Amino acid sequence: MKRRQILFTAVASLALAPGAALLVGSAGARAEDAPVSETDRILGSPEAPITIIEYASMTCPHCASFHADTLPTIKKNWIETGRARLVYRDFPLDGLALRAAALASCVEGDRYFSFVDTLFRGQQTWARAQDPLGALAKIARLAGMNQETFDSCVGDNATLDRLLQQRVEATEAFDIQSTPSFIVNGKKIEGARTTQQFEQVLEAADPKT
Repeated sequence: MKRRQILFTAVASLALAPGAALLVGSAGARAEDAPVSETDRILGSPEAPITIIEYASMTCPHCASFHADTLPTIKKNWIETGRARLVYRDFPLDGLALRAAALASCVEGDRYFSFVDTLFRGQQTWARAQDPLGALAKIARLAGMNQETFDSCVGDNATLDRLLQQRVEATEAFDIQSTPSFIVNGKKIEGARTTQQFEQVLEAADPKT
């Protein structure tokens, strides 16, 4: 199936899916169904007892809110202390989110998560611009990319296919239908959470408690 057909089918199915905001156990979902791989972007110690897999779309306002309001405290209290690690995976809800994810994929090393945060912080500006790709190009220039590099990143077919395949795998493994969605040591959480609510989820997942 061609990339555009996959994206159209996936987005069409989302329109029929009810929005949920409850902690649920995903029937048949196991942590090993979505193992951490060498291509994953990971924040935190590989020895952390809690693995948080985040599925997010760059154009999702609730994802932006999570990164602005909840994640900073989770980083401080859980990730930086070695209690948890975050595995970030793109789940693009539309073509623009797909291009933004492809752009972020070009950023190497520790700068990747900073760039993702920059995209989420500026989401309301670039995602709603008359020329959203042009707005993304401006952000890319601030990150040191020239126009040629930008065009190469957002138009790389191999990266676009990989990101869409990642979305398909998320749906197959955990029935991910909306963003943000999280897999915390094998349990699925749908929807954004306050800092307190998310820390309660992590406390429940902590093998030491």
